[in-house]
Amino acid sequence: MIKDNRVNKVVIAGGGTAGWMAAATISATIGKRLQVTLIESDAIPTVGVGEATVPSLLTIHQLLKINEADFLKATNATYKLGIMFEDWTRLGHKYFHSFGKSGLSCWAAGFHHFWLRAKQQKMAKDYAEYSLETLAAEKGKFAHLQESSLNYAYHFDSAKYGQFLRGIAEKNGVTRIEGNIENVNLNPKSGGIQSIRLASGQVVEGDLFIDCTGFRSLLSGQALKVGYNDWSDMLPANAAYAVQTESHRPAVPYTRSIALDAGWRWQIPLQNRVGNGVVFSTDFKSKESALQDLLSGIDGDPITEPRLIRFTTGQRKEFWHKNCISVGLSSGFIEPLESTSIHLIQQAIIWLISLFPTDGIDDNLINRYNQQMTVETETIRDFIVLHYHLQQRDDHEFWRYLRDMKVSDRLQQIMALYQNNGTIIEETDDLFAENSWVQVMMGQGLTPKQYHPIVDMMSDRDLNMFMRQQETSVQRQLSKLPAHTQFIQHFLR
Repeated sequence: MIKDNRVNKVVIAGGGTAGWMAAATISATIGKRLQVTLIESDAIPTVGVGEATVPSLLTIHQLLKINEADFLKATNATYKLGIMFEDWTRLGHKYFHSFGKSGLSCWAAGFHHFWLRAKQQKMAKDYAEYSLETLAAEKGKFAHLQESSLNYAYHFDSAKYGQFLRGIAEKNGVTRIEGNIENVNLNPKSGGIQSIRLASGQVVEGDLFIDCTGFRSLLSGQALKVGYNDWSDMLPANAAYAVQTESHRPAVPYTRSIALDAGWRWQIPLQNRVGNGVVFSTDFKSKESALQDLLSGIDGDPITEPRLIRFTTGQRKEFWHKNCISVGLSSGFIEPLESTSIHLIQQAIIWLISLFPTDGIDDNLINRYNQQMTVETETIRDFIVLHYHLQQRDDHEFWRYLRDMKVSDRLQQIMALYQNNGTIIEETDDLFAENSWVQVMMGQGLTPKQYHPIVDMMSDRDLNMFMRQQETSVQRQLSKLPAHTQFIQHFLR
């Protein structure tokens, strides 16, 4: 045991999405017997470019009993059905990674196995035709359907989202202290954190500390000297520019990711503006060239100055060390290609609540937490690496390097299983389900050599009828959907 006394005082260092999500969730779930304090400074800006999310965010919104209309109004949010990848496989090619399922599956084989045989028999349309989310996104449609709900996430203003969560947290008794952190005081016996001293001289003591200080990682990285696993060899992008622009057209319900010569750029539509950015590697591209890529690709007049963000892709060697848990950017960073940053914040908080050290911080709790967060982070890393590694671009050294690089054994196995047998083994710790892997691998040009033999139990006639039923079902639901922006306007009345 590191400490044998109960944890009563939780101190969160840093605000933003990570800090206020931690404060709101802890206070709403187990906060009755806790004193929760959050320290932040108005003088320190948050990174604030994480404007796209994945569907798991709805889980924590349900936990916090967030009214969706209130959230949409407060954060200028729009809906997101997936990501359009342009020029990733090769120049001029695009595909869509939707959040939903494609067609019906059976216990032994996913829908893509049926589609593969139907394609051989010339009975199948493009794989995208069997995904309601994909077709709705392409046609700019959205609604909450009673018969079958769309799988969706959001685009939102991350600064406003942090403030929205702050309101929930303070309503549940969280105390906010304004001030710059000047020093982190360690306990000479345990080696853990004893208190935080602010520039004002105020000292804030605690039993459990949550580091949400962003890339600076003032607690975990600087004070406790927790090491960092650098993943730059697999994900060499190390910088980004971000800029906001005026909206010139109705917001589409998806994120755009457009591959460039040595990186990629994003486009995220909100109700009132568009978030834009470019991710690149300074080893392959100059800052000046990357900025030009960003500004030449925006659609609308800039309303902010372009902001440069530097990062090193990787993760802390320990997410939880002694009496400190790093959450968000302080724990590491995986570039925003699949909008996973807020998901990892959420998972860090949920696992902390599940393993909360009520009667003292135990090494078994720490080890279990670190095991779980490491697995979840590495599985997301592999999914991001997949996009870069599995492509046919030959127009720049950046893409050639990524295609030829060594990937993890797990990712190599996933690609081999899919290529040889069309098999995807869903793991409980994987954010991305079978259809996500299929859509990306298929979109990036990898086609299985064979389908599962259970599909051959169907006659040609029955398979043809089955495929038609899947298509008809999607088209029937699609016809009921209004325009995305029209639905938002109606929903917010």
